[in-house]
Amino acid sequence: MSSRISCPTLLSRVMPAEAAAALIRHGDNVGISGFTGAGYPKAVPSALHDQIRAAHDRGEEFRIGLWSGASTAPDADGVLAEAHGVSTRLPYNSDPTMRALINAGEVDYVDAHLSHSAQHMWFGFYGNLDVAVVEVTAILPGGLLVPSSSVGNNKTWLEQADRVILEVNHWQPREFEGFHDVYYGTALPPHRLPLELTDAMQRIGEPYLRVDPAKVIAVVETDRPDRNSPFSAPDATSGAIAEHVLTFLRQEVAAGRMPANLLPLQSGVGNVANAVLAGLGASEFTDLVAFTEVIQDGMLDLLDSGTLRAASATSFGLSDIGVARFMENISAYKGRILLRSEEISNHPELVRRLGVIAMNGLLEADIYGNVNSTHVMGSAIMNGIGGSGDFARNAFLNFFLTPSTAKNGAISAIVPMVSHVDHTEHDVHVIVTEHGLADLRGLSPRARAQRIIGNCADPRFRPALLDYTERAWADRATARHTPHLLGEALSWHQRYLDTGSM
Repeated sequence: MSSRISCPTLLSRVMPAEAAAALIRHGDNVGISGFTGAGYPKAVPSALHDQIRAAHDRGEEFRIGLWSGASTAPDADGVLAEAHGVSTRLPYNSDPTMRALINAGEVDYVDAHLSHSAQHMWFGFYGNLDVAVVEVTAILPGGLLVPSSSVGNNKTWLEQADRVILEVNHWQPREFEGFHDVYYGTALPPHRLPLELTDAMQRIGEPYLRVDPAKVIAVVETDRPDRNSPFSAPDATSGAIAEHVLTFLRQEVAAGRMPANLLPLQSGVGNVANAVLAGLGASEFTDLVAFTEVIQDGMLDLLDSGTLRAASATSFGLSDIGVARFMENISAYKGRILLRSEEISNHPELVRRLGVIAMNGLLEADIYGNVNSTHVMGSAIMNGIGGSGDFARNAFLNFFLTPSTAKNGAISAIVPMVSHVDHTEHDVHVIVTEHGLADLRGLSPRARAQRIIGNCADPRFRPALLDYTERAWADRATARHTPHLLGEALSWHQRYLDTGSM
């Protein structure tokens, strides 16, 4: 399979995954590639799982720190969690097995803004990076690396790691060469310079990853697919949310606050986000551009229809059908899709300069507009903040989208006080549920409460929310800016834990 490796020095280091995994030691911090189940190493984590289990069977301790770009897959996060071989995980995880260990207290989880993760590692906040395990599409004669289906934190991992293991995946299309823009102009403070990117599709880097060949201790060849996640067709709830967003965007254009082709779009991952993209595809909007993290099926639809002119991201997040379509038409996407490092795709400076429209999900919002996007009932992590904070705080306009209830109506997404805060009321512009949209820009807390309850809360919960709000106003005569009844602010969550319903 070595047709993908044209560098003689690195070709000489090809070995089986088992031999490569044996070069990773207990206590190592290991930075792996991968973002939303794309571009993660497929063979070394599974081989490392076997090595860890064998060590445990011998009564030996074997755990590693596991760092990535974002989520990976069952054959990376999942197998290492199943082996109980991870001590620390950062900066994002969505694997259910790993999540269970985090919530059980076995794995320390550092949930970080994705734009911060590479620089914080470079600053030395996380400790030393011992090994990088990075998937690539090909190794060129001079040792340059053709990235695969995600870039994530790969640039920093390859630069900063003491030792490097490369997985060359023949499943990734060789035509990927030219799809990437890897920026090598970053520096540590106080030597930073402005990022000279003024258009979403402007190139400021190069199409390859670099690595010092002297640090490469192993090269492993694979032919395995990414974790491709299917998305459900839009249902009535997600369709209603999408229509509220589209109506609002039309109003913003009519008011002269944005151009007819909108501003660069960022969309979080999931069925609701894909429903909004589908709504855009059926709308009058055209000549759109995306500056986002993940290219989902919905964005391929928009690219194919011509509604979306181009998309900049750091990763793919496609279904099996989406992957097949991309592979079949890959030449048509070259020049219209650009993959960058996540420290660029999520960079606050660029999000603010480009005027991004950000659309992300939430678990719950409270009556004043604070948003919890990560924790169930205040304590159990779901996935993580990911890039939502990078985009929301710096966006020209942000939307937080959610069904108004969960667990068949037992849980209200609108509550008196969120049980965990990821996005403060100062960073939240618009909240949308299937019942309506609350534009919170320029409103006082009391006005925000009235709009969120009246427009977004499920009708079954509105009376109780209004009652709480009015009693808090009456009770706190000298503290009416954001009045709360502290003795019952989180009582809805406690009631759910006690009875199974809010």
